[in-house]
Formats: sequence, structure tokens, C-alpha cells
Amino acid sequence: MTGGGTALRPATPEDRKTLVDVWRRAVLSTHDFLGPGDVDRYEAVVRAALPLLTVTVAERSGRVVGFAGVDGARVEMLFVDPDAHGAGVGSALLERAVTGLPAVEVDVNEQNQGARAFYARRGFRPVGRSAVDGQGRPYPLLHLRRG
Repeated sequence: MTGGGTALRPATPEDRKTLVDVWRRAVLSTHDFLGPGDVDRYEAVVRAALPLLTVTVAERSGRVVGFAGVDGARVEMLFVDPDAHGAGVGSALLERAVTGLPAVEVDVNEQNQGARAFYARRGFRPVGRSAVDGQGRPYPLLHLRRG
């Protein structure tokens, strides 16, 4: 259990549907720059990626409220249910995901001001930029690094 009553645990295959649901709610509340149909397209990417990542789940009162997926020293996903925004869930997930790593990298959508501010407050700095996202869509990414 971390501060604020958030319990962290490794994800199981049985969590995947719930994690995708959290992802969808989080994206719909924070990614207003996405075009029609983009959320559905990205959901397929998330579904395919989850089994390939080391995923930590955050729960409050037995309810999944967020998750982080990492691959080595890269945070590939970190999403928090909008009902739990601002409650320390994202911070707890990030710190658990990167504990013991001397350097950590993450990409964020340039248009996602909330995510940019979240990572900046935690010591991440821009080290590059891509004009398109990983699927070649017109959503620029900022490449951030801490350490």
C-alpha cells in the first residue's frame, strides 16, 4: 500500500479488459486533440502491447484506477482513471515502475499539456521530438528523459 490508500500490484492477464477500459476513459478525458476514430485505432495498439510490457496496476478500495507499462527503462504507458486524477496514483505508479533505474525515458503527445506538466514536475526533460507518433499519425511526440 502506498500513500493515499493506493495499492500497487503486478498485472495479470485477467486485468487486461479493465486496463483497456481505464485507458479509454483516461484518453477520452485528456486527449481532446485526437481525431474521429483515433481512440478505437489506438485501443487496438494498447491491447496488443499490454502482454509485452511489465505492467503495474493501481487499486483503491479494490477498484483498478490506473496502470503503468514499462519495457526496460522506457515507460510505454501510464494512465489513470479520470476519477482518480490528482490523487497521487500516477506518481505512485511512476515511482514503482522506475525504482532502481538510473535513467528513464517516456514519450508524450506534444498536445497533452497535463502529461507534459506531470513528467516535468518529476524531473523529466525533453531530449527530442518526432513530428508524428509511433503509428505515423500527425500527433507530435516529445521524447523525455530523467537521469
